[in-house]
Amino acid sequence: MREEQRQYARRKLDKEMRYYRIAAREEHPTQELLRTVRRVLGVPVEEIARELKVSKSVVFRLEASERHGRISFKSMTRVANAMGCQMVYALVPRDGGTLEEMAERRKWSRLLEEGRE
Repeated sequence: MREEQRQYARRKLDKEMRYYRIAAREEHPTQELLRTVRRVLGVPVEEIARELKVSKSVVFRLEASERHGRISFKSMTRVANAMGCQMVYALVPRDGGTLEEMAERRKWSRLLEEGRE
């Protein structure tokens, strides 16, 4: 990918990922997301269990797995779909900055390292 294309792609992603960067400021932005969404939508556990063709205890275990950071992306997607939702995820810089800023810092770090050699 040429540098010009990279810059365009970074700017586009930065714009699209703005709300994810805001969410990432929280200590645990998605902890208990399945349970919270289920509750605010008023979806009974029985309905999700029926949709997934599992018992209610499996649904509760999936929610617990998510709370402890051990749930798979596939399972999150299945539960989200059962609630009529779509699973999305994001990768954002840890410092809350943009990908453009991060790329610029990386570029300068590399240049400074090369200058020391």
